[in-house]
Amino acid sequence: MFIRFWQVLLAAVVVSAATPTRSVNRRQNAPSPKFVSTSDGHFSVNGAPLNFVGTNAYWLPTLNSDDDIDKTLASIAAAGVKVVRTWAFNDVETVPQNGTWFQLISNGTTSVNEGANGLKKLDTVLSLAEKHNLYVMLTLTNNWNPRPLLEGKNVTSRDITPGTGNQLPRNTLSNDYGGMDVYVRTFSDPLHDNFYTNQNILDKFLNYTTQVVKRYVNSPAVFAWELANDPRCNSTLPSTNGCTPQTITRWHATVAAHIKSVDPNHLVSSGNQGFLCVDCPKLFPPVTPPPPQTSASPGRRRAIKPLTKRGILEERRLSLKKSRELRKRDGVSGGISIRGRWTSTETRRQTGVNLGPSFDGSHGVDSQDILNIPDIGFGSAQLFPDQATYGPDDPNLSSFDNIVQQGNQWIQQQAAVGKLLGKPVSMNAFGLVTQSNAPAYVPFNSTQAPFAPDSGTPTASAPYGVTDQQRDQAYTTWLQTGLQSGLSGMIQYQWSQSGLTPSVGTNIVPATGGTTTTPVVPGTGVSPNDGYGIQGQGEDGAVQTIQQASQQFAQD
Repeated sequence: MFIRFWQVLLAAVVVSAATPTRSVNRRQNAPSPKFVSTSDGHFSVNGAPLNFVGTNAYWLPTLNSDDDIDKTLASIAAAGVKVVRTWAFNDVETVPQNGTWFQLISNGTTSVNEGANGLKKLDTVLSLAEKHNLYVMLTLTNNWNPRPLLEGKNVTSRDITPGTGNQLPRNTLSNDYGGMDVYVRTFSDPLHDNFYTNQNILDKFLNYTTQVVKRYVNSPAVFAWELANDPRCNSTLPSTNGCTPQTITRWHATVAAHIKSVDPNHLVSSGNQGFLCVDCPKLFPPVTPPPPQTSASPGRRRAIKPLTKRGILEERRLSLKKSRELRKRDGVSGGISIRGRWTSTETRRQTGVNLGPSFDGSHGVDSQDILNIPDIGFGSAQLFPDQATYGPDDPNLSSFDNIVQQGNQWIQQQAAVGKLLGKPVSMNAFGLVTQSNAPAYVPFNSTQAPFAPDSGTPTASAPYGVTDQQRDQAYTTWLQTGLQSGLSGMIQYQWSQSGLTPSVGTNIVPATGGTTTTPVVPGTGVSPNDGYGIQGQGEDGAVQTIQQASQQFAQD
């Protein structure tokens, strides 16, 4: 069914990049024609357009051998993927006995590890990415670094309390790599937004950023620098009442300008989830009137309208009216069961509003204002229906259809913001938790697996998550919507790889569910999974969906 679906998708043209060389650090003043740039709201390479489907592998630099990195990138390239998103940070507060780490943050100081188990691992990732014709999107820090049950206590290790479903080694979860709150805990009072406003913290972060960015300033394998994964006002640590979307926007402007001063060759993006604040004052207001866009009719151009509260509410009203009429026409009656969602800590703007937290500035993010910063080259967004709310559920639709429809609308809204500002937008992470993956699912703001066998959660009347087939159906639909709406890239979350080298004390453990004390057997390791991995979870269908979408994006 899905093959046929993709066969009838519209086709067009993308020129993929020529085979890059193996060198990571090129001589200064020798810019490569492989660098990605933007033109007329689209990505391009050496004057040729570039649209892509990508994948996330945040754990890539932590693999235990160069051969494992090579094998993983070869598998990714074989699926038609063009861009891999991974962490370019790995902060620790004590030096681990085994495994990869990039920066030590401890006792009021920072120290960057450039050794074989440090940034040289990132060198290898970029070098091998060139070998496989892949670009790498490098993320410089993370909003999330939770320590449930341990916050406020003099304990530095991860929470592995029985009942948390978290008997996992360091670097297993995407939030295990340090990030903003490590800086905050070390250099200031435990308030998350100090990361954005405390000058000492900013200087420490910019010092690390400079060392990493300068290292790869001439690498043609770098797609772009991403300032942070999911930056926002709140995290596991609380924020002050003074944190607003303008706070986050100012930080973006400062850090983006700094990166461009160090590396003029590569694009810079935010990494935020795409949250909007339609009524917020803008530090970087769009040009009025907005630039016209070519319509479906040749020779005709139409103005792009900014997203407004009134417009979003009207769009929801019309969508509800349409689904109600279809329901009556089909003679369907009865209610539905809405699947549960995890949401992040409530902040003051989330109460008593009509648009919901993804549109009212509740998270302290105005992605439109961020996108219009001159040094921000393209927009970013994420789509995780298990962890965020993108609008009210339609009672005329099933739970699954609500997930798909709200995802479609979110994608269209992100594309509209990009068109308004004349910059490309990439959906840098999208994913759904499946029923078979539910026991491994750990929300980004947690280290606990709420549906793990040892979680203590009462048995639900129905399994959590969608089926593998529903996941593939949703991905196929979202990818089609992204293609038709004008998104320049969509990056699935997350890739999985088997046949890896396990090592005691690292995040690569045997696929049979071994622990850090399990005897090491070569070739039995599997990549980490926080509930979105595809290894053993209908993997063939997921890879086929990615591969087919990659072909269509490459023709648009």
